This record gives sequence, structure tokens and C-alpha cells, in this order.
Amino acid sequence: MSIRTNKMKAVAVLMKQLTTSRRKFHERGRDESFDGELEKLRLVLNNIKDVFVEVKKNEENLLDTLAEVYDYLHRLDHKKLHQGMKDICNRIKCSARNLLPKLDFDESKKEEIFHSSKELLQPRETSWSLRDFASSEGYLYSLLVFPKNAVIRKRNAINLWIGEGLLKNTGNKTTEELGNDVIRTLLKFNLIVSYGNGKCPLVNKFQIVPSIRNQMEGGFSIINVDHPGNKLAAGFSERNVDHRGQYFIPNLDFEGTTERLTLERKKVTLGGGDWYFSDRPLCTVFNISASYLNFRPQWVTELKNLEVLQLGRWQDSPLHHIEVGSEELLKELRYLQKLKYLSLRGISRIFELPSSIVELESLLILDLKACHNLERLPNDISLMTNLTHLIMSDCCLLESMPKGIEKLTNLQVLKGFLITTSEKTPCKISDLVNNLRKLKRLSIRIGSEAVIKDGEFQSLASFSALEHLKISWSVFDPRYANISIHLPTDLRKLHLECFPGKSLPPSLERSMTRPREINITGGKLESIDPNIILLYKVEILRLKYLEHLKVDIDNLKAFIPKLKYVEIRKIQNHSYIERAYEYDSD
Repeated sequence: MSIRTNKMKAVAVLMKQLTTSRRKFHERGRDESFDGELEKLRLVLNNIKDVFVEVKKNEENLLDTLAEVYDYLHRLDHKKLHQGMKDICNRIKCSARNLLPKLDFDESKKEEIFHSSKELLQPRETSWSLRDFASSEGYLYSLLVFPKNAVIRKRNAINLWIGEGLLKNTGNKTTEELGNDVIRTLLKFNLIVSYGNGKCPLVNKFQIVPSIRNQMEGGFSIINVDHPGNKLAAGFSERNVDHRGQYFIPNLDFEGTTERLTLERKKVTLGGGDWYFSDRPLCTVFNISASYLNFRPQWVTELKNLEVLQLGRWQDSPLHHIEVGSEELLKELRYLQKLKYLSLRGISRIFELPSSIVELESLLILDLKACHNLERLPNDISLMTNLTHLIMSDCCLLESMPKGIEKLTNLQVLKGFLITTSEKTPCKISDLVNNLRKLKRLSIRIGSEAVIKDGEFQSLASFSALEHLKISWSVFDPRYANISIHLPTDLRKLHLECFPGKSLPPSLERSMTRPREINITGGKLESIDPNIILLYKVEILRLKYLEHLKVDIDNLKAFIPKLKYVEIRKIQNHSYIERAYEYDSD
């Protein structure tokens, strides 16, 4: 349908094309910055969706603009959209103003026509106070370390809150559960908004409402190493710039209220210097966009109050490359005795972790995801008794698991547990089941040389607290498909990745009646027995990159009666489908 065919449907048609084009851009490679620009366009279009109902004349200018944007989207003209998005959005709003002169486009007023765009709403009037909430808990202020308009993963937010001491285990709830409660509260009061097209009922990503962020920014201090003119950088001078023009961060030693430091310059060198530029201690170092990290000798010796060291990437895309000049930085970490959260996610040129890292007795979260060069972990990790999160996913060269991993009895999250030969897997799944009673999330990778003993995966059924389980296969060897997998009774989410078999093992199909969410990504799967599916309690189903699997999308709801949301991407008979359903709750 052409934009000009029916002016009453012009915006709806453009919104549909925007959704289609956005999906195609994603398939080519996710670009958070550009996707954010497209989201701004969606918000503007959503704001004017009823404009033609109000006005029957003077629409030519608006239609010309919409038709032009439609053409850009249809031709996937990335350059013109990216460079001209601000002008495009302004032209759309100006044209709409001409059509409806009395319409107020003040985005801070929720009583106007734009009330349907919840991203722009102020919080509802309640007895709850933003300032009271921020001063007592600090969750929102903590999130200001992320750049403006950033799309924040729920997981990154919760880990940051744990590292900064805002979330602590209680007798009834783990930090994971408390973090999810906080996210729900912030959403309830419209302080953050879910990111995405709104069809999926789960919130995995969100953004801070711009007006809320503007209100808060006066009460939170971030040292930005790349902007020496800001109010906290009075100490920056020529002597703080090395011969390559890179700023370096001096060693610090001071008391008082804490500071957060962000790294935004492409090349950053930490350490050195004999001065400090604030009278408050540094509690958080957060890498926003630095790609090359260098460290002067003894760079951490005076950072005695550091609690969060996020050197790795927080963005989803692996295009955000980070590398270190030397592994020597890791040997210095032993001095950070207050460190609770260490992220080396996605950093290349890290081949092994030194044994001294087990001396970080306060460490709660160790994130090593996508450290593609990492081959070895410390021989005995059992000394890190306070560890609640150990994340080793996508460490493709990792040779073995460290000894003592089953002794980390406080673990709530264990990702990337590798099953390989008996010599390289010093503990079994049954050892984890018997000792890790608090474990909520577990991901297992079956290596190419895996030796799977009889009953190994049957023991999963005894995990009393496990809610999320992911099993990945490294090779498409059919002999690894015929394993007996029994799932825990209270499991809420199951993710199978690169399953090598043509059909699921009968034991797995029988126990798949338990999860509320099932994701199957990649592999050789050709069929799922519909008679088994009839028993599902599944509310969310994702089937992706299964070129041999054929699904009758129209009949899904018939044999999955509680289905709430389905996403299908690149299977045999569908390239992409996303659909939300209504269902009767229990």
C-alpha cells in the first residue's frame, strides 16, 4: 500500500514499514545508536497517529514528508536516515503543528494527544517521591553512569546495583529477585520504560525516561575522563596527557562520599601521577566506549575503595571491540579488597586469569563472557566463597573448569559451565546439584570432546531453586543428541542452543511441560511432537535459526493454549514472525 493511497492509514503504513525495515537492519547487524534513532522516529510517529482523524485538510506537506521517509525506509537508506533523523522528526512535528495549530507538542505534558507514548510521561501523582526513593535507595542515580538515551539491559543494571551495594541478600530473597522487584517498581512509576516494540511481555531492556534523567542529573557526580572542562576535572592539565594525547587517570587516596568514573575516550591509560582531582573516593570505574586500555605499574594500589570495575563492554553488540595492552593489569587486581563486581566481558588478549584473583574475598560478580582468548582460569576457585555470579559464557577457547567450583555455595548464577573430558571437568552436574542450593540460573556447554556419563543430565531434576537453564552444544554430532535430560520442577525458562538431533529426546519432551518460556536456537531440529506440546504450560516460545524445522504458526495457539508470545526467525517456512496472543490466566 502506498503512503498516499489512504491518508487515514498513512502513519499506520509507515509504522509497519518502520517495523519491517528495523528488523532487516537488525539482521544485517545490530547498531544500538542507529536503532535508538529509529526508536525516536517511532515515538514521533506514534504521537501523531490520530492527526488525520482531527484534520481533513492541509495535509499535503505532511504526506510529502511521510512519503519521503517511507522511501528512505523502503530503500534501506541508512545514510540519509542516520544523518537526517533530527531534521526528519522536526519536519514531521512542524507539519503536524500546521495541521493542528492548537495542539501542544510539549512532551512533558501527559494530558495532551501524546499521552499514548509512555516513554515521554512524567511519573503518576502518588504519595511516592522520586527524591525520597533516590536518596534512600539510589537505584536510578546509579544508572546515570550509562550515557544519555542508552538502552540498558536489565542484567547490567542488576549487576551494577549488586556491585555498588544497593542489593543485598535477605533471608527471603536473593539479589536476583530483589533486582527484578526494583525493575518492576521503576516501570510501575514510569521512571524507566521498556525498550522494544512492546509485543514481548518480558522486559529485558529499558531506557530511563528523558525528563526523569534531566531532573536527577544535578544530584549525581560522574568524573568523565574525556571532558577536562567539567566541574570535577579541575585537576586535569597538560601533565595529565601523555605523548600520544591520551588522558590517564591518577592513583587516588581520599575519604568521603564516593565518585564514579566513566571511560569514554577511545584510548585510555589508567594509573600514574602524584595528585588527585577530587576529595571523594572512587567507588566505580565504568567503561562506556574505550576500546584500548593501558595500565601503568601499580595502577590499583591506592584505589582501596573501588567496588565496581567494569572494564568490559556493557553493549550487546560484539562490534564494541575492547583490548588490553598487557595482561599485567590482572596481577594488580589483588589489591582491590573491596571490589564486588569485576567485568572483563568481551576483552581480547586475556589468555588466563592469575591465581591471585582468588584473593578478592569481597568479589560477588566475576563476568568473563566473550573473552575469546581466555584459555585458563585459576586452578582452585573455591577460595572465592562470596561469589554469587560466575559468568564464563562464549569463552570458546576455555579448556577446562576450575577445581572447587562446586564449593561456591553462594552462587546464584553460573554461566558457561563446560562439560568435556573427565580430566578437564573436575566436577559433575550432580556435584553442582548437591552443593549449589541457591543457584537460580545455569548455562551448560557440551564441548566437542565431552564424555557424558549415564544419568548426568537426569540429575538436573534435583535442582530445587533453578529457574533458568541453558544447554549449548559445541558440535553437531548426533551421538550428543541422545542424552536423557530431566528438568527441575520449578524451571521457568529453558534455552536449547545448537541441538544436534533431528528430534528432541523423549525424556526432555516429557519434562518440557514445566517451563513457561522455551527458546530453541540453531541446530538440526526437524520436528517437535505436537502431542507432547499439548501438555505445555508455555507462555513464551522462541524458535530461531532452525532451517530444517517447519512450524504451522496458525495452529500454535491450538496446541499451546497458554501461549502469550511467539517469535520465529529463519526457520524452514518462515523468515520472521512475531506475534502476541491473549490468553486466560489460571
